[in-house]
Amino acid sequence: MLGTSVRSLRRLCSSSSVSSINLLKDYTNKVTVTARGTSICTCTTGAAKVEDVAASSSSSSSCSSEPLNSEARNENGPCPCPSVAAMHVHPLRNNNKLRRRRLGDRRNNKRSTTDKDAIELALDSVVKIFTVSSSPNYFLPWQNKSQRESMGSGFVIPGKKILTNAHVVADHTFVLVRKHGSPAKYRAQVKAVGHECDLAILSVESEEFWNGVNSLELGDIPFLQEAVAVVGYPQGGDNISVTKGVVSRVEPTQYVHGATQLMAIQIDAAINPGNSGGPAIMGNKVAGVAFQNLSGAENIGYIIPVPVIKHFIAGVEESGKYVGFCSLGLSCQPIENVQLRNHFRMHPEMTGVLVSKINPLSDAYKVLKKDDIILAFDGVPIANDGTVPFRNRERITFDHLVSMKKPNETAVVRVLRDGEEYEFNITLRPLQPLVPVHQFDKLPSYYIFAGLVFVPLTQPYLHEYGEDWYNTSPRRLCESALREPPKRAGEQLVILSQVLMDDINAGYERLAELQVKKVNGIEVENLKHLCQLVESCSKESVRFDLDDDRVIVLNHRLAKVATSKILKCHRIPSAMSNDLIDEQSNLQTQYLAQELTC
Repeated sequence: MLGTSVRSLRRLCSSSSVSSINLLKDYTNKVTVTARGTSICTCTTGAAKVEDVAASSSSSSSCSSEPLNSEARNENGPCPCPSVAAMHVHPLRNNNKLRRRRLGDRRNNKRSTTDKDAIELALDSVVKIFTVSSSPNYFLPWQNKSQRESMGSGFVIPGKKILTNAHVVADHTFVLVRKHGSPAKYRAQVKAVGHECDLAILSVESEEFWNGVNSLELGDIPFLQEAVAVVGYPQGGDNISVTKGVVSRVEPTQYVHGATQLMAIQIDAAINPGNSGGPAIMGNKVAGVAFQNLSGAENIGYIIPVPVIKHFIAGVEESGKYVGFCSLGLSCQPIENVQLRNHFRMHPEMTGVLVSKINPLSDAYKVLKKDDIILAFDGVPIANDGTVPFRNRERITFDHLVSMKKPNETAVVRVLRDGEEYEFNITLRPLQPLVPVHQFDKLPSYYIFAGLVFVPLTQPYLHEYGEDWYNTSPRRLCESALREPPKRAGEQLVILSQVLMDDINAGYERLAELQVKKVNGIEVENLKHLCQLVESCSKESVRFDLDDDRVIVLNHRLAKVATSKILKCHRIPSAMSNDLIDEQSNLQTQYLAQELTC
């Protein structure tokens, strides 16, 4: 895992101006390539290769205005136009050098042609995506924020589908796509979204759009130092852009959009805002999807690897919707200290990790115990630092093996407990935290009673406190969001978000931002449960027990009357969100059915 915080990584939705490469071809087959701070000679002897353009751009510095030297910059051979430096070189002294270069050109000619064909194939597959989105206002959950426009990239995959990033279409209200070289835009529909893996699938109903479109095939995980070309529509221009780089590392990385830890590939190609969703091409297949970069660093970008992409697509095809990534539900500690290993009676040849916490909602909670030592997962030995072998002399955390499992698939876990070895079969499935990390593409829930606004605690709610929400949000709520595990399925932390002032709630305004523990002595499970307890209350008064042993008491009949007046005063359409309205309607229907049965 990189030694960076989540905030140091950023998604690549187009939000800032970045220079891009412009490739212009005229009818005389004359090629001119320009990039900020560089100049390349122009010749009429043949069309420039797209990969040469990408290499020239990636090797130039944005702060340099020095012309590129053809010998140093063009990896496929010298430019036909003689440079000033070349004109002053003695021909006999450089005869052997020129001969070696020509031999290298012949050797690489086939590879260059293949690369060019692959890029040309990508140009007929990559599309520009225009998104109009509107995010909820979590402080005022009955309304949305103003709409905004953003742009990203995507590419066609088999089955007349477009693959892109989830953050490109998050909270979308309207999506258009445009092909390379076409002025027309076509309406697109979002068919599936996986926010954890930052991937989405779009479809286009218009048959005209699919004329002349090629689909790209998924390849394999590239090895270190293998070359990749990133194709997309970064800001700084309207035309398509191609940048070239090499693979720097492959390891689990924090996905900013979904706040999850999944495998990612780090490359040194220029990935900029607007590249999101574009393919990274290796050979004639897709090696990954561009999705984020490292802020404050130059040419450190990340692409989503093929195993994550295939896992997402397979889940959508099998179940018709996104199914998520599995988790063991464990918090583990490395056991690299010799004394620690001796304490748990590990033999010298044994390696593994120590179980610190177990999620009560996981299947592992039924079979594993705290202080168990996990020795192997599905027969793969786990090292003392929590890693497993990966390809040629590389290692990766064993969480990757877990995440690649399908939901409800079984894994064999070998455990050391009290000096004895055991094997357990554990069923894996996606697990949700007590406080949701994201709430994209859905309206927030809320319930208003006598001006008291109740909402479930979510991280997007805390994000409303600003970029430095960890320090500016209420400390107790922040700690609960990051550390408290769920105790039962469907559990939520319900908080009193704010108090809409009225005579009936005067004096309670200072109790905002506290968690609601009980209603009339009954422990609150979630917001729906709180709503049911209040709406079905038959007592004269309703009592709310909050954090810090604070208490709110309201007359039920007067509070119901005041609620209508407060809603009208603040122009709020309903006292509860649509999901709670549907729940209340279902409960009333069930109650009437029971009455008729009796």
